[in-house]
Amino acid sequence: MAGESVSFRITRTTEDLAQTVAALSQRLVKLEQRLGSLELQLDQVSSPELADPDQLLRLDHVASLLADCRSLLEEPAAFVNPHEDEALAA
Repeated sequence: MAGESVSFRITRTTEDLAQTVAALSQRLVKLEQRLGSLELQLDQVSSPELADPDQLLRLDHVASLLADCRSLLEEPAAFVNPHEDEALAA
């Protein structure tokens, strides 16, 4: 019976991880689209002096969020539940 409990927790954790990865992937796609849109808008500005400072800050923020999402998706260890080892040991 203990084996079934561990198996259930592993399955549940795997499902949670899959949902997290899917959500992050969707967020990454949206951020990439937004970044592309902002870059296009910036390209339409003829000189850097005419660029809206707020728009540049938003672009930097989007680029930072995009980098964070990419790093999370590239590091599977980032999704490990710190309490998982405790649950498996029980």
